[in-house]
Amino acid sequence: MLYDALDLASLDLASARRATRRLVVVSALYGAVRPTDRLAPYRLSMGVSLPGPGPLASFWRPHLGPVLEAAAGLGLVVDCRSSTYAAAWAPGEALAPRWVQVRVPGATHMAKHTRGLVARALCRTPADPRRVQDLPALLGQEFDVALHEPARRGRSWILDVVAR
Repeated sequence: MLYDALDLASLDLASARRATRRLVVVSALYGAVRPTDRLAPYRLSMGVSLPGPGPLASFWRPHLGPVLEAAAGLGLVVDCRSSTYAAAWAPGEALAPRWVQVRVPGATHMAKHTRGLVARALCRTPADPRRVQDLPALLGQEFDVALHEPARRGRSWILDVVAR
């Protein structure tokens, strides 16, 4: 559903380039991937425990940190992972002030679709938001948004998003 809503193939060339540069997807099977990475089709959730590796969230945790930290660079990170995937790795205290977790209130079956629409909207805009506080204005034309400050030091921001 996230990929359906992102609809990468329908993006104009500039938006597709931004998607290639801006998006990193956490896969239960492959780890951190980019939209242009060629992957075999599969169905596997991060909440699964497999013989050998055990719980996938625990398995990926030490591997995702260096990759996601490098991908974040010095910019703002809008994290569209579900809570199951977010459990595989959380930003440390240095990244938390510029990390925003997208949350879809109501935990509906449309949450993944909504996160895909958010990713699409962020790829379609040429603006490269530098501050967390810029996101409500940037996304507010397509979504109802509410930005919540971190509950405590070392935690990420929360952006509640509801598609209109």
